[in-house]
Amino acid sequence: MSIQGKANILMVIVTMFWGLSYTFMVMGLETLAVYNVVALRCIIAFLIAGFIFYKRMLKVNGQTLKYAAIQGLLLFIVFALSLFGLQSTSVSNAGFILSLTVVLVPIFSSFIDKKLPSRAVSFAVICTMIGITVLTANGSFAFQKGDILVAIAAICYSLYLLLNSSFTRNVESISYGIYQLGFAGLYALILTCLFETPALPHSPTAWLAILGLGIICSAFCFVGQTVAQQYTSATHTGLIFSLEPIFAAMFAMMFIGEGLTMKLVIGGSFILLGNIVAQLEHFHLLRFIKKEAHEKVMP
Repeated sequence: MSIQGKANILMVIVTMFWGLSYTFMVMGLETLAVYNVVALRCIIAFLIAGFIFYKRMLKVNGQTLKYAAIQGLLLFIVFALSLFGLQSTSVSNAGFILSLTVVLVPIFSSFIDKKLPSRAVSFAVICTMIGITVLTANGSFAFQKGDILVAIAAICYSLYLLLNSSFTRNVESISYGIYQLGFAGLYALILTCLFETPALPHSPTAWLAILGLGIICSAFCFVGQTVAQQYTSATHTGLIFSLEPIFAAMFAMMFIGEGLTMKLVIGGSFILLGNIVAQLEHFHLLRFIKKEAHEKVMP
């Protein structure tokens, strides 16, 4: 398997844990305020990942810290706006709007590269959007204050993914990924002290939620994502992340007893089709490049 293929598999695993994070966030918000949840999540992740990779953390340079501070701010904004948005809009609307990242990434990439997406990627984006719409549609999509907040979060996360693809080429990826979690936690902690009452979880369920968010959904996911993005494109990353609603539904069935619906089957099929098309295009290009290189060295 190619390096990019392995990177894409790691991205799928990361996306699976993003799906699990919805359950943890709902549990955490039952007893803690928004900034408090973000602060605990990111600080726990920073301390655990930093302890494991402390040797790399000590060798960090100024450029890495600068990039991490920028990405940490974007992460904080995404986390906070998403949680605030869910307080005044439906889960279906929020899920659809957050999933706009899948479309925004290739659109932004096209502007940066000054070219249109390939037909295969365009088809994959269309399939993905249809699938996300089917999974999250619930009658009306009338925009409310929460919808606008979640839309801004989707834009910020798209920018985060694009910047990550650029920044990871110039820094040591592990320490960079960990420090951005530290900066996100610092921003959240400051706002917690200013606008909320800092608190620790009060129950085993709340502790489970915060530790799950910190260890699994942040420490592992962000370091894994940072490493994988060195070997795959921002467009493929965005498409793989479109699997998140499917994983979220799977965990909902496993832990809270939700049933398998026709909406999930149809929407999930479109999303999977979009990902397969994107991957097949990549493998086709690899074969063409290898064949061309082989012909050039032939006598």
